[in-house]
Amino acid sequence: MTADGLLLVDSGGQYLDGTTDITRVMSLGTPTDEEKRVFTTVLKSLIHLSTARFPEGTEGKMLDAIAREPLWQQGWQCRHGIGHGVGHFLNVHEGPQGFSPRIAAGFSPGSVTTIEPGVYFEGSFGVRLENMVITTIAETTEFGNFCAFETITWCPIDLTLVNTDMLNSDERDWLNDYHQDTYAKLAPCLNKEERVWLLHKTQAI
Repeated sequence: MTADGLLLVDSGGQYLDGTTDITRVMSLGTPTDEEKRVFTTVLKSLIHLSTARFPEGTEGKMLDAIAREPLWQQGWQCRHGIGHGVGHFLNVHEGPQGFSPRIAAGFSPGSVTTIEPGVYFEGSFGVRLENMVITTIAETTEFGNFCAFETITWCPIDLTLVNTDMLNSDERDWLNDYHQDTYAKLAPCLNKEERVWLLHKTQAI
């Protein structure tokens, strides 16, 4: 690696109470305007689906389009599913639910799923961001249960790659709230030097 370009890391771990799956992209130098534009568009895609409200039982192929809309606005396509179910004990990919044009399974409370939009330019660079979420019931109305996603992945998003001018106020609030929660959850596990680093990486924009 050299001190320029982007580094994409798709990682995770196996634990007795579950499996993790996470992707982050980091800048190794000074990001270009184009790298920031692509990264921020993928971030908007992640936020769009993370904040969706939908009737219980809504099919994955319908929710998939919510995440793709910011990419489509740029004339780009994510050439893989936007997310997959996550199981236990090495079952990193486990249905029936997921986000893809081919997945008809409905979403119900308690399911754990990844949200991982990405876009890749051959011979140049690619960006993917991945969090895990749990489907929860947000409210019950006369039309039935409406669900939302609770994020359960806590890892800083590289702010040097974010073009803040591309984010609306709701998207900025989501990112600031996410980073505030990330610091609150991780800081007690870190030493002083690590907490200083994390505080810088999760500062408000």
